[in-house]
Amino acid sequence: MTTYDTEKILERLYHSPSPAAKDLIALLSVEDENDAQKIFSFADRVRREFCKDGILLRGIIEFSNVCTNTCYYCGLNRNNTALERYRMSGDEILNAARHIFSCGIQTVVLQSGEDASLDAGWLAGLIRKIKSAFGMAVTLSVGEQSRDDYRLWKEAGADRYLLKIETTDRALYAALHPGMSFERRLRALEDLRDLGYQVGSGLIVGLKGQDTRSLAEDIIFLKKNDFDMIGIGPFIAHRNTPLAGADNCDAFLALKVLALTRIVTRNAHLPATTALGSLGKDYRLDGLQAGANVLMPNFTPAPYRRLYEIYPGKRCVDEPGGACVSCMQLLAQSIKRSIDYSRGDSLKKEEGQIHV
Repeated sequence: MTTYDTEKILERLYHSPSPAAKDLIALLSVEDENDAQKIFSFADRVRREFCKDGILLRGIIEFSNVCTNTCYYCGLNRNNTALERYRMSGDEILNAARHIFSCGIQTVVLQSGEDASLDAGWLAGLIRKIKSAFGMAVTLSVGEQSRDDYRLWKEAGADRYLLKIETTDRALYAALHPGMSFERRLRALEDLRDLGYQVGSGLIVGLKGQDTRSLAEDIIFLKKNDFDMIGIGPFIAHRNTPLAGADNCDAFLALKVLALTRIVTRNAHLPATTALGSLGKDYRLDGLQAGANVLMPNFTPAPYRRLYEIYPGKRCVDEPGGACVSCMQLLAQSIKRSIDYSRGDSLKKEEGQIHV
């Protein structure tokens, strides 16, 4: 593909309300570094146009690694008996939220494995306490739960919910998620949107059995559903999962998916994920120059942070909670950008239905 072809396809993608799979496949297949840089630079311009130059911060608290699912790629899966399990107490979570607030960050992300025994009333009470004490935006990421639970948490003050689709390839989804239902995942996303959450979803890139066509369809799904926030994470093999011997995602591919997602979704909030920073070198800086506008410092207390091992080699597991905020300030300065300490609510104007 010539540079002219790359630029022509990029312009077509940007202006099209319905991006063509063939165009996405062509760009996902780019191997030439100069052409790839055209993709990244184009995505960076789109990010600047719609999201400005500020980098939003979301403080994460990984409050439990208990999970009832058996997802083949995830180190938290219930069959990983080598993993020591934990659940943080309400007081521990509130103290971590207080630390986030003291750093000037206005969004807390409460994340856990998908725990069937999660007490919805307990979490609702915790949300109310956080909102009352700190007034921060609260994002939940606790997996598929009932519509009634989603409603309870929304009424308690939760603002956002992240539920990644991971892949829209139904056969691949079924192969990687024993006992789970793709249709149920879609219904959960629909419930969240219907209840008034700012809704996030996202992908795992580099899964065994994934190809450029399925990734193109994934990106089209994200475009159709106009999610408020989207997480693009590279696959990193975990030793205690069925995919232990699989190859890790190539960072180059993950960055292309991130960039193309920015180009077609325009104003979704896209993080340079922690996983992107755990692929041998820290690719978060590359992500911030390929469309990302969010960083997610980890405030999980030290006794637990190492145990939240979705994938191995996770960055900053030995640092004090929030220590990476100063690192993120340096990342921003290195590319002549700054940290945005606002709530960073959705830039979307209208909500629609979930489409496949």
